[in-house]
Amino acid sequence: MKRSYAGVIGLCIILMLDIVFLQLLVHQFFYENYGMVLLYMGLLFVLFPIAVFIYKKEKNKGANANGK
Repeated sequence: MKRSYAGVIGLCIILMLDIVFLQLLVHQFFYENYGMVLLYMGLLFVLFPIAVFIYKKEKNKGANANGK
């Protein structure tokens, strides 16, 4: 199960951005700044599928290396 460093690092960066944007979303919601809440929510909707795509790509890459 050999993984590429670029895929793992990319996934870590995207998941860290998800956490940061979620924290910002909660903060802006608390202060009733709903325009920014919608912006951060949109960014989360874009970043999460990218993370799932990278995960599936890396998972398939590991399965192909084992000959499955």
